[in-house]
Amino acid sequence: MRINFNNTTLRVLLCTLCCALWGSAIPVIKIGYRFLQIDSADIPSQILFAGIRFFFSGVLTIIIGSVISKGFIYPKSAASIFRTAKLSVFQTMIQYVFFYIGLANTTGVKSSILDGTSVFIALILSGVIFKMEKVTPIKIIGAIIGFIGVFLINIKTDSLKTLVDFSLFGEGFILISTTGYACSSVFMKRYSAYDDPTMLSGYQFIIGGAAMTLGGIIFGGRLGHLGFGSITVFVYLTLVSAVAYTIWAQLLKHNPVSKITVFSFLIPVFGALFSTAVLKENDILNVKGLVSLVLVSVGIILVSRGRFKREKLEG
Repeated sequence: MRINFNNTTLRVLLCTLCCALWGSAIPVIKIGYRFLQIDSADIPSQILFAGIRFFFSGVLTIIIGSVISKGFIYPKSAASIFRTAKLSVFQTMIQYVFFYIGLANTTGVKSSILDGTSVFIALILSGVIFKMEKVTPIKIIGAIIGFIGVFLINIKTDSLKTLVDFSLFGEGFILISTTGYACSSVFMKRYSAYDDPTMLSGYQFIIGGAAMTLGGIIFGGRLGHLGFGSITVFVYLTLVSAVAYTIWAQLLKHNPVSKITVFSFLIPVFGALFSTAVLKENDILNVKGLVSLVLVSVGIILVSRGRFKREKLEG
């Protein structure tokens, strides 16, 4: 049976599902650090953790894609291999190396809100650099509102002084991660005109995951106790990546980008809610946290309004 990814009801449900899965991954990763006894300063082990997850996510994605396509999917040309490798640098290596390190050094709630800035960065990339989207006043206003929300969550009041609660290895790395994701979103849309998006997602996970696993091992990374809890974390995170990215890639291929990215505001919402419920974090249990979350969400909605112009496709 052929799935109609253009159906409005189905599109809304699938976008919401993807955002809920991505949001839930944030507290689960932090729980994984506890089970695997990975300290916030142990960068090689954090990269090893991420690498193993994404390697197996890629394998599962290829299996799912091959079943759907009724045949084994793989890059069919040197150009396809190059596009897949390029995508893996941004979507897996840059995004998740920095994300895993950053998440170990800040809260899940702050990571969720900062992660929402990918939409604003994507606006700059697609509108200013790649000319895929018209940068309108309303989108500029949305970006400003969103960044105000990001700034708000990163300030704290200490007596009579207001201090910026921001660190390079925490919040800074999360922002670098979102830049990598924003780049990968633009590339995924462009490359889906040439290659099956599920194939692209699967093999870029495998390439990126293998590189991260090897790097983690070389630099002394190790995983602590491998018991029921840690294995469950690995299985869940593997499923999250394989299922969410497979669906999201198909949605991007069959719909205008803006109709899909508008739902990205749900990722920080789900991430903040799950982190609050699971990790017992209190970042949004105050006026500042709630206002920050609302501002970022409103900014994402405004930036995502309108349609992308017809892309000038190139390899």
